[in-house]
Amino acid sequence: MSLQVLALPRKMNATSDINRRLADFHPTIWGDHLLLSPTQRYELYILAFMISSSKEEVELLKEEIRGMLVTCTNKRQQIELVDSIQRLGIAYHFEREIEQTLAQIFISTQKDSTSDDIGDLYTIALQFRLLRQQGYNVSCDTFNKFKDEKGNFKEDDLVADARGMLGLYEASYHRVHGEDILDEALAFTTTQLKSIIATQLISPPLAAEISHALKRPIRKGVVRKGAWHYISTYKQKEGEIEALLKLAQLDFNLVQKMHQEELSSITKWWKDLDLPTKLPYARDRLVEGYYWPLAAFFEPHYALGRSMLTKAIAMLSVIDDTYDAYGTLEELELFTKVIESFDISMKDELPEYMKEIYQALLGVYSEYEQEMAKEGRSDCIFHVKEAMKKLVRAYLVEARWFNENCAPTIEEYMSNGFITSVYPLLIPVSFLGMGELASKEAFDWLCTEPKIVKAVSAICRLMGDIVSHKFEQSRGHVASAVECYIKQYGVSEQEACYELNKQVENAWKDINEEILKPNNAAPMPLLTIILNFARIIDDVYKDENGYTHSNNAMKQNLETLLLNPLAI
Repeated sequence: MSLQVLALPRKMNATSDINRRLADFHPTIWGDHLLLSPTQRYELYILAFMISSSKEEVELLKEEIRGMLVTCTNKRQQIELVDSIQRLGIAYHFEREIEQTLAQIFISTQKDSTSDDIGDLYTIALQFRLLRQQGYNVSCDTFNKFKDEKGNFKEDDLVADARGMLGLYEASYHRVHGEDILDEALAFTTTQLKSIIATQLISPPLAAEISHALKRPIRKGVVRKGAWHYISTYKQKEGEIEALLKLAQLDFNLVQKMHQEELSSITKWWKDLDLPTKLPYARDRLVEGYYWPLAAFFEPHYALGRSMLTKAIAMLSVIDDTYDAYGTLEELELFTKVIESFDISMKDELPEYMKEIYQALLGVYSEYEQEMAKEGRSDCIFHVKEAMKKLVRAYLVEARWFNENCAPTIEEYMSNGFITSVYPLLIPVSFLGMGELASKEAFDWLCTEPKIVKAVSAICRLMGDIVSHKFEQSRGHVASAVECYIKQYGVSEQEACYELNKQVENAWKDINEEILKPNNAAPMPLLTIILNFARIIDDVYKDENGYTHSNNAMKQNLETLLLNPLAI
């Protein structure tokens, strides 16, 4: 990765003779592609109309499926139906019916502890996973029946049941601290499923499903992306329900058109700001930033939230690059002070390039204030502003560490890194778009730094550092969690990454724990949004920094979810 001193436009300011650390980030790969022309808008309108013209058919399909949920009395059929609805991405149409169905199943398991014994490993594991997903704290002791007298899983009996093994594998990702049997189940099933795939003795559809699960378990998968994948494979499943598939296909395409319209509008806002031209040192990743709200809450009624969150991410990306590399320490100390003021009159104290950022940031917050005033929720803005102030203070701490050539302890780094993960800001911003569900009490709860927020922030910080630290150190960057751990404990890079990944897995257990009733301290939809933020990180940063280097897997994800409709 080459370093350079960038030749900046004159209007940037008179400090252009300062040697600044820069990385040659690749330019946006999208250009104006997603800024719809009048002709494209018309074509999109016609296509959307053609899809929505089947609204009567959609409503009939929904009623048919609703009837299945309400009238089905066979427990295995009930849970398979719920699972299919959720994985096909249409659960938001049936939230009440799904909750009633799973509540009844949970009550039956509480009344009769033997009611878990509804059959084979696949069925028991599926029921366990669905109840845990819904927040019901069902016991994992039900899986003891699949162990022998030595306490090991009955390999001879279970290995032949590939679907059951897959079910147990998926269920094990809902484990919390102290559930050793699920830790053992994950290790056991991972090994056995890889072996099953290698033998090629199962049907191609099941083999493909297992291969996908090994790479992307349901618990860690982005819902919208998982729905696209499941829709493409559901038709091959035994017992496929035509009404479910048809509704999922129609719904996916109609919602996709809505997302295209949203992103076109946001792209126009970004183009009008012209920050990529004015600030060529920063990453231009607007479309990639839209992946976060798309993954956090894709449902149609969260359109405002997606717009708010995308604009926040776009601004934070520029601000992050300013603190990470371009700004001098003196400039950054002033920048922090001015942002903390949220006062437009202080803009003139800044260098020219920072004035552009500050004015755009205040514009975003002004938009937030206007929208919240319409909803009578103006008090929420205070929390979002405070989170922004904490973030720039934490960015400044990292800038000082770099300038002082200081590698903090891993504990010091993570305490600050919890904030610079940006999730303690993005989560309350997302809550702005959740309507009355995100009450004042919900924002007050966020101020307590709940364990689930700390957990998703830790996952973000650690996974981002593990895949990015070599690139960042090559251009000059504050020590990451990897460097801090190596220095503090005198271990190799490989050992440091291994230990940090263990912390990631523990953070997932914290998330699972916080979602279970009655521990959950916020409404389930809000907790699900926070869970989805962790899923995004696992998707974007598992193998590479997909946000910074966005012309590979991230590009494919966005093309799949935004540009390519499903064939019906």
